[in-house]
Amino acid sequence: MEYTAIIEQGKNGWYVAQCAQIPAAISQGKTVSEAEENLKDAIKLLLEYELEETI
Repeated sequence: MEYTAIIEQGKNGWYVAQCAQIPAAISQGKTVSEAEENLKDAIKLLLEYELEETI
């Protein structure tokens, strides 16, 4: 499945990333790449949590 990442630079210089389809998935990083990778981890964790809650 593909997700849309919205990545913006914050006032402190860090990049903030959020998933358009899963608003609870938010992360940050010192670079765009790091923010994107951290967002992937956040999405994975949220999906795993949702799966566990439905069992």
